[in-house]
Amino acid sequence: MIREDRFLISRKPYAIDLNTLRVSTREDTPKGRNPYYVTCRINAVWFRRRRGATVACIGELWDLQYPEPATARQFLDQHNDGRYGGDCHGRWDGTGYWGAENPEVQEQHLAILRPMLAGFPVIPDGYDGWWRF
Repeated sequence: MIREDRFLISRKPYAIDLNTLRVSTREDTPKGRNPYYVTCRINAVWFRRRRGATVACIGELWDLQYPEPATARQFLDQHNDGRYGGDCHGRWDGTGYWGAENPEVQEQHLAILRPMLAGFPVIPDGYDGWWRF
């Protein structure tokens, strides 16, 4: 991924929480052997246009990588396939929420998404941006 200081919605950028990198190995890897890849996930937020309106999204970026990244920056440097985009877990359009059914998770998402959309295109606190493929 490429980090840019300038926000252009047409480039489909993401703001990344660099403290949330999660790495897991395949459970069926034989003991003592290196896995062929590891699954990496990192939390992200982004803006998109949906039916002519700007929406704020929260979710994660994921990738299968080898070698295992030691840091979030290394993960982002190695993550070069953006064809699937981010996995959206919640979306706010200013009037309605789509996403998690659990009320506590909804509240967590909306605590980030409401001020994010209101401050468009400001990066939320705790996130680093803008990153694009």
